[in-house]
Amino acid sequence: MSLLANHIAVVSGAGSGIGRAIATGYAREGARVALFDINAAAAAETAEAIRSAGGTADSFALDVTSRDACFALAKEVTEKIGQVSILVNNAGIARRNAFTADTEAVAKDWHDIISLNLNGVFNMTQAYLAPLRATRGRIVNIGSIQSFLHLRTPSSAAYTASKHGVLGFTRALAAELGKEGVRVNAIGPGFIETPLNAQVRATNTTLVQTFVDHTPLGRTGRPEDIVGPAIFLASDLSAYVTGTIVMVDGGYGTV
Repeated sequence: MSLLANHIAVVSGAGSGIGRAIATGYAREGARVALFDINAAAAAETAEAIRSAGGTADSFALDVTSRDACFALAKEVTEKIGQVSILVNNAGIARRNAFTADTEAVAKDWHDIISLNLNGVFNMTQAYLAPLRATRGRIVNIGSIQSFLHLRTPSSAAYTASKHGVLGFTRALAAELGKEGVRVNAIGPGFIETPLNAQVRATNTTLVQTFVDHTPLGRTGRPEDIVGPAIFLASDLSAYVTGTIVMVDGGYGTV
């Protein structure tokens, strides 16, 4: 039996990487998927791939840092597709610059990262709160190993702060919405090979090896490694799970 049949799922940052993998996995499990990405072409290509494989998917361009755009698209999705019962807040960026670097560059990093990684989660969740409450829905936020710790690798104060914030927001919202049957959880990926870090992997093999050497499973992750936990948290398999984070880091955080 399909685990997500009769669900409508929204996935932000769905044009590539983890978002694309989750959207594809949800479609395989019977969900109708709405793919959002600031890159409209990437979202459309992913949606077409899902449809070609027999799934049901629609794609939309969206900048999640725009609260007005999030609310406008939520209204459009509700009218054209139906009430959303699963929300995956995945859209995000990472920049690893020292806090002691050029003042203006650091300030821009902070603004851009917090606006997307944290405020974007807030905007999307507010925009879909009504249908999620009506459907006793599920929210899956994409955190990080940096929701708990700051890595030994180059500085990323803004990214670490944003992902700590995502975990705090997840727990606070789970406590507030639990009585309405809305479950809110997070996933904490480790080093996952995505387009977001493709340049780093290509040019800084020492950095990658640092992650691998500290990971008990001895490898970097792949977007597909996130799919199983994402399906679990969106399905009735996790009916008594809320306010937690499922770590998918190859054991990085244990050593």
